[in-house]
Amino acid sequence: MKYFLIAGEASGDLHASNLMAALKKQDAEADFRFLGGDLMQAVGGTLVKHYRDMAFMGFIPVLLNLRTILNNMKACQEEIRQYRPDVVILIDYPGFNLKIAKYVKTQLGLPVYYYISPKIWAWKQYRIKDFRRYVDRMFCILPFEVEFFRNLDYPVDYVGNPSVDSVACYREKQAAGPDTFREDEQLDERPVLALLAGSRRQEIKDNLPTMLKVAAAYPGHQPVIAGAPGLEPEYYRQYIGDADVKIVFGKTYPLLSHSDAALVTSGTATLETSLFRVPQVVCYYVAAGRLASFIFRHFFHTKYISLVNLIAGREVVQELFGVRFSYDQIHDELGRVLNDHAYRRRMLDGYDEMIRLLGKPGASRRTAELIYQSLKH
Repeated sequence: MKYFLIAGEASGDLHASNLMAALKKQDAEADFRFLGGDLMQAVGGTLVKHYRDMAFMGFIPVLLNLRTILNNMKACQEEIRQYRPDVVILIDYPGFNLKIAKYVKTQLGLPVYYYISPKIWAWKQYRIKDFRRYVDRMFCILPFEVEFFRNLDYPVDYVGNPSVDSVACYREKQAAGPDTFREDEQLDERPVLALLAGSRRQEIKDNLPTMLKVAAAYPGHQPVIAGAPGLEPEYYRQYIGDADVKIVFGKTYPLLSHSDAALVTSGTATLETSLFRVPQVVCYYVAAGRLASFIFRHFFHTKYISLVNLIAGREVVQELFGVRFSYDQIHDELGRVLNDHAYRRRMLDGYDEMIRLLGKPGASRRTAELIYQSLKH
């Protein structure tokens, strides 16, 4: 069968590549064409456009690059029209993908599947009408999404979470060989404090300086920064200065597996940190913090921003964002995480509860099986 996939950013490239590999095990004649990245290309098929030429985030960047975005959309539509796949598989990236879904359903009449639902449970719930009209099947990776969509009369499949798969795969490989991370990175004997300050330059600029200041107040721990892919060490040096802080690139999982605690920006990193059972402080700077907190309380449809709390359905970790983002609050919360053993224990128990809700590894395999069987029938 022929599969056309669209992933508009790095995380989508990763999850789509794993799905493609799983589809190849189901369908020996699988042929892929896609908008995506290097990981998808490594699996095989035809790369139509790289996600780095598509990833425009925020109102101003989108406005400035509107002509490019529209041209990308037209080119994508034409590729699908000529390729005539058996299915179009969309991975997150809703601003672009929902427009493609509308074209594919209304103009071509082809099946449209969605893997990794856009977060309409947080805001933009009106998008449910687009799913009903243009998306034949939705595969979700967060367990609470099943009930959310059921309440909107839109059935979905929960297939498991790709981060569970990634962490399980890493641990399996680690068990096969010696652990040399501390030696390789020339770490001393102190416990490690992981700093996960985000993947984008603006996030790092906003969060890392405060994280470093807090870390310096706990000299009994050695801070280690998880470097973002695509960024150079020099970018971090402007914030580190002469401080004795290590940076590791492409080693976030080894870092977390050796960490005693972590300061983490919101996003998948909070989930990965909990899967490694590392006590954490979620801290995320937002401009005009008081206003941002007001907007979150009154206009968003969820209580939490971190995946840990969202999945558990309760406050497992503190979320210091908006008006709560400050040196003092982050410093005090890290102190509790490091020194209050009962507090750490309760957080780890919350992690275990969340891990149970996520279920076993196998998200890509389950999704591939459901896609292939549904297309066969």
